[in-house]
Amino acid sequence: MQSLSHQIPSVGIQPHGHMTGQEVVDSYPGSEDENNIEMSTYEPFTELVQNQEPEWITGLPLGILMVALSIVMFLVLLDGSIIGTATPQITSEFHSLGDVGWYGSAFQLASAVVQPLTGKIYATLNKKWSYLWFFTIFEVGSLVCGIANSSAMLIIGRAVAGIGVAGLQNGSLTIIATAAPLLKRARLNGILMGLSQSGIVMGPLIGGAFTSYSTWRWCFYINLPLGAFVAGMLLFVHIPEPKKHVEIGQSRALTLIKDVDFLGFILLTGFAIELLLALQIGGASRPWNSPIVIGLLCGSVVTLIVFLFWQHYMGDKAMIPFSIVTQRVVWCGCLVYAFLMAALFLLSYYIPIYFQSVLDASAIMSGVYTLPNILAQVIACVGSGILVERMGYYLPWSIASTVMTAISTGLISTFDVNTTTGQWIGYQLLFGAGCGIGIQMPILAAQSSLAAPSIPFAIAILIFSQNMVSAICLAIASSLFTNSLQTLIPQYAPSVDPAAVIDAGATGIRRVVQAGPVLDQVLAAYSRAIGNTFYIATASLAAGLFFVWGMGWRDIRIQRGSAQ
Repeated sequence: MQSLSHQIPSVGIQPHGHMTGQEVVDSYPGSEDENNIEMSTYEPFTELVQNQEPEWITGLPLGILMVALSIVMFLVLLDGSIIGTATPQITSEFHSLGDVGWYGSAFQLASAVVQPLTGKIYATLNKKWSYLWFFTIFEVGSLVCGIANSSAMLIIGRAVAGIGVAGLQNGSLTIIATAAPLLKRARLNGILMGLSQSGIVMGPLIGGAFTSYSTWRWCFYINLPLGAFVAGMLLFVHIPEPKKHVEIGQSRALTLIKDVDFLGFILLTGFAIELLLALQIGGASRPWNSPIVIGLLCGSVVTLIVFLFWQHYMGDKAMIPFSIVTQRVVWCGCLVYAFLMAALFLLSYYIPIYFQSVLDASAIMSGVYTLPNILAQVIACVGSGILVERMGYYLPWSIASTVMTAISTGLISTFDVNTTTGQWIGYQLLFGAGCGIGIQMPILAAQSSLAAPSIPFAIAILIFSQNMVSAICLAIASSLFTNSLQTLIPQYAPSVDPAAVIDAGATGIRRVVQAGPVLDQVLAAYSRAIGNTFYIATASLAAGLFFVWGMGWRDIRIQRGSAQ
C-alpha cells in the first residue's frame, strides 16, 4: 500500500535544497554556542547529516501526521492524570491503599530506565515502525490495567505502559524534527504540546465520570479504540528516514544491539528496583532495620556506584554521557525539573484522595475540584511561553515558579476537615500558576545553551531525571502515608483499628467507621497523614531553589537572532 506522500505528489515529501552535511549542522540554532560539544564525539548524529538532502513532509500528509502525534500525546498525558481520581476506588476494590505509590512509581520507573535507550533506537531503526512498536507496548499496558484482577497486576500494567510512554515522548519530537524544517518546528511543537495539554485538563473529569457512572477500568480501555485509529493514520504517512551508517553485512538491528549500553541499562534498572523496593516496604511490611530492607538499600548504593564507574568508562557511548550531564545548565536543569515534576505527581495522586476520603466527594467531583490547579497550569504555561519569547530571559520565571510552588505545597499540607472551599481553590491556583510558568524553563535552558547535536541527549536526560525522582518521591510518599496512618489513628481515635481503616481504602472509611465523633477523629488523622506526603513536595521544591541559579542568565532572543 502506497503512502499518501506518494499518492499526492504536489503535497508530499520535498527535498530541502542541496546542502552539505556541515551546512545542515550549522543551520541549527546554537551550533556556534560557547558551550558546544565536539561534534566528532557524536558519530550517530554526524552520520545522519552528512552526504544527504533533507526531505520534509508538507500538505495533507503533514496534517495527518500532526493529528496522529497529537492524539498519542493527548493519551499519554491523559493516562498520567486520569488515574488520580480513580485511585481511591481502585484501592477500595483491591484493598491496596499501601500500593498507591506504586501505581505512579511503577509507571515512572519503567519510563525512566528505558528513556535513555530511546534516542539510540530512533537514531538507528525506522522511526515510524519504532514509534508504532512503542505505541503497541503502551496499548498492551493499558489493556493489562483494564483487565487487572489484583493490585499487583495493575502495577505490572502500569510498568508496561510506562515503557511505551518513554518511546512516545521522545519519538513525537524526533519525528517532527525529521518531518519539518527548523523554522516550522517551533510552531509544530507548539501545536503538539498545546493539543496534548488538554489531556491533563480532561483527565480528572473523564476519570471521575468513568469511576462514578461506569467503572474505573474504562480509564485504561479508552486508549484502545483511539490507539487503533492513530495506528491507521500513521500507516498511511511516509516519514522520511535520513540515511544511517550501517556496516557492510550488518543490519540496523545488529547495529543497534552493538551500540546500546546493555550493561548500563541492567545496572540502572537494578539500582532503581532495589531502591524503590526498600522505600516501599520499609516501615510498612518490614521494619527499617530488617535485613531485607538494609540489604536492598546497601545493594542499591553498590549498584549505583558500579553504574557510575561503567558510564565513565563508556564515555560518549554510555546511556548517560558524562560529557553532557556534567554541564552545569544540564544537571541544574535536571534537578529543578525533577523536583517540580515530583511535586506535581504527588499532588495529582494525593489531592483526589483528600477530596474523596476527607470531604466525601464523589470521583467525578474530586476531578472537578482539581480544575483550579490544572487550568492555572495550562494558562500559565502558554502565557509564560509567549512572554519569555518577548522578554528573552527564562531564569526569573523558573525562580518565581520554585518559590510559588514551594509556598503553595506548604499551604496545601494544612488541608484538614475544616478547610474552606476558598482555601483549597486558592492554594491550588497558586500551585498551578507556579508550576505552569516554570515547567518548560529547564528544557528551554538546555535548548538555548547547548549545541544542536547535544540537545536530544540533554532532553532525554531531563525526562529521565524527572521520571526517576518522581518514582522515588511517590514511593517515599506511599510509605510515609501508610506509616502515618498507623501512627496517627491510634492517637486521634484510640478505639479504631488502623489496619481496618487502611484495608478499607480511601473511599471505604465510612463503611468501617460510623458517623459521629469517632469518624471525625479518623478523618482528622487521615488528613494529617495526607498532609505529611505534601511535606515531601515542599522539601523537594525548596531544594530546587538552590539549583535554579545554575540554569544560567541567558537572553534567548540573542541566540535566536544569530541563528536566523
